[in-house]
Amino acid sequence: MVRSLWSAATGMNAQQTNVDTIANNLANVNTTGYKAQTAQFKSLLYQTLQTATTTANGDPKPTTSQVGLGVRNSSINSSFNQGSLLASSSDTAFAIEGEGFFAIQGSDGNTYYTRNGDFTWATNGNRGMILTNQDGLPVLSSTGRTITLGSNYITSKITISQDGTVCYPDANNNAQSLGIKIGMYQFNNPGGLQRTGDSLFQATAASGAVLNEATNRNVTPSRMVQGYLEGSNVQVADEMVNLIVAQRAYEMNSKAITTTDEMMQTANNLKR
Repeated sequence: MVRSLWSAATGMNAQQTNVDTIANNLANVNTTGYKAQTAQFKSLLYQTLQTATTTANGDPKPTTSQVGLGVRNSSINSSFNQGSLLASSSDTAFAIEGEGFFAIQGSDGNTYYTRNGDFTWATNGNRGMILTNQDGLPVLSSTGRTITLGSNYITSKITISQDGTVCYPDANNNAQSLGIKIGMYQFNNPGGLQRTGDSLFQATAASGAVLNEATNRNVTPSRMVQGYLEGSNVQVADEMVNLIVAQRAYEMNSKAITTTDEMMQTANNLKR
């Protein structure tokens, strides 16, 4: 009976993590570029009560007798399905259609990746302008450099083509390339990316090496859309159903602990 106490306790712990994951998804339902997460489970060790032997009559038994010892969280997977494109009045709002990521240079000098294209132009202290995210971190170009323009450019006239090329109108109001392209990068296994907060991801050995769309011809190029942002891919209805299922599972494990406690109490009262 004590075994059931610990098994049910592992179930409650696992379902608590499941509820935490669902709550985080619901909290980020309006977070630009957020990717939903799903908790996965796996069973713990099994204890063998009886090996495959024979019955009292000498007949062979085809299976063994094993009892499970509970459950644990095996992983929390991210879903990188495309989120809805939401119109924005900002000239520096960019959404990606496809598998690409924007590259951001962190304050620690490392490169991070995001689907949040809510950018802005900021002065870089040298009478120029630099493209940054809302936290002031520089956006990187396809060559891995910060995107910097001179102070003679009017930011409201800057346009971005579908491949990320930064353009500016000439004297005839025709958009001309400035020779700068906003970088878009892909990964063989985006599920292996490590979340660092602020909708940023970091490359790991599990995600594989970063693939630059501008130089790698083996990937399908993404499409950049100016004036739109990619919304969260959280499906509220699905998350609410998952929340109900997780809550019921938590209640059932709690009931197993209560039942075990009552059985132990009954056994202790046999001497009376």
